[in-house]
Amino acid sequence: MAKNTNIRISLPAVCFVWQIAMIILFGVFIRYNEESETRWIEHRRRKNISTNLENDFYYRYPSFQDVHVMIFVGFGFLMTFLKRYSFGGVGFNFLIAAFGIQWALLMQGWFHYLDENDGKIKIGVENLINADFCVAGCLIAYGACLGKVSPVQLMVLTLFGVTLFAVEEYIILELLHAKDPGGSMVIHTFGAYYGLTISWVLYRPMLSQSRHLQGSVYHSDVFAMIGTLFLWMYWPSFNSAIADHGDGQHRAVINTYLALAASVLTTFAISSISQKHGKLDMVHIQNATLAGGVAMGTASEFMITPYGSLIVGFCSGIISTFGYLFVTPFMEKTLKIQDTCGIHNLHAMPGVIGGIIGAITAASASESVYGQEGLINTFDFKEAVANRTVNIQGGYQAAGLFVAIAFGLVGGALVGGILKLPIWGDPADANCFDDEVPEDEDENILSRHPNMNHTRGMPDA
Repeated sequence: MAKNTNIRISLPAVCFVWQIAMIILFGVFIRYNEESETRWIEHRRRKNISTNLENDFYYRYPSFQDVHVMIFVGFGFLMTFLKRYSFGGVGFNFLIAAFGIQWALLMQGWFHYLDENDGKIKIGVENLINADFCVAGCLIAYGACLGKVSPVQLMVLTLFGVTLFAVEEYIILELLHAKDPGGSMVIHTFGAYYGLTISWVLYRPMLSQSRHLQGSVYHSDVFAMIGTLFLWMYWPSFNSAIADHGDGQHRAVINTYLALAASVLTTFAISSISQKHGKLDMVHIQNATLAGGVAMGTASEFMITPYGSLIVGFCSGIISTFGYLFVTPFMEKTLKIQDTCGIHNLHAMPGVIGGIIGAITAASASESVYGQEGLINTFDFKEAVANRTVNIQGGYQAAGLFVAIAFGLVGGALVGGILKLPIWGDPADANCFDDEVPEDEDENILSRHPNMNHTRGMPDA
């Protein structure tokens, strides 16, 4: 139920108006690129390409499939842990992802893929991957607000989030020429601080009215583990999807794979130590096990070495798990940030770690390790930055991290202020985290599992 207001913008109106607007804008601006239109045959002949297998589709589509599954299944089911908000968790994830990828294709197209000759945006399979990446930042932000905002508020959050993402991505990747193939800075750090700041602005002092709904039950945790496993399995594709063909993608997969494996071991260890009788907390297992993938995003293409990848995963798993144990309760009690999914522990802290690792690894790169051509190719030391040294590159990598944090904090504060307007139909405090599931389902949940109440964003009263 929404708060009393004379004007309320409805979800059907937003969906219909938005889709009509997208049809018009796509008609004006979006076209197929040379590898996805029928003139590909002419392009092959002109570029002396011998086979259709050289089409970017065959390089990128397997990674696109994996990333697409992560966005809709991985992120969606990861948010089903709440005992009475599983429908909303996976359903609204579906809604805002489909909403956001359309706007992302336009926003990223205007910044990166606009053809100066005809003013059109030319898209192919790599644009679809980048649109999913863009939406991922908004889904991360959604995690901080899960169960506390209306679907219309989520669409507004996504509209501005995609816009901010496109701008900060352009600054970091194009103007600063920083490398961030797996998005530790551009996706995770920005998305996390964007969502956390919005949650801080929308702080609900009376949220205790729905405290009995702010935890999980046995079966909701099992569903959330589906999301975890999909994300964990496909994260190497996420970090390598837009990396350089060949050795860059190959190295990104290896580095991410190892970091993820290490973060699982440390998460299980810390979780067992922290719980009575050595039992595990599913909050940690569902989230901190993924921290290695987040932290490896920026440096995934770099020559960080296999044992270096294990170190990254080892440290990020520990830090993320301790975040759930100590940082999240502190944030709510002291900073007034109600982080439903604990995105600060899974995305913000590992994202910052990833940005720092990227800066250090870039600054310490050498020709003896990378080779002369390998160094140029890995960091794209060409054209305007052909004379850039690795020390300077490390400085620009660090600058990129600060840009991501700044956009998240400032953008989140501004968008949070917009979302406080009563026209969006936000739920009352007593109705948060409540899908209004069928009554018999509700009774079964409460009667069968009266003591199951794992929480991730909310400390016990």
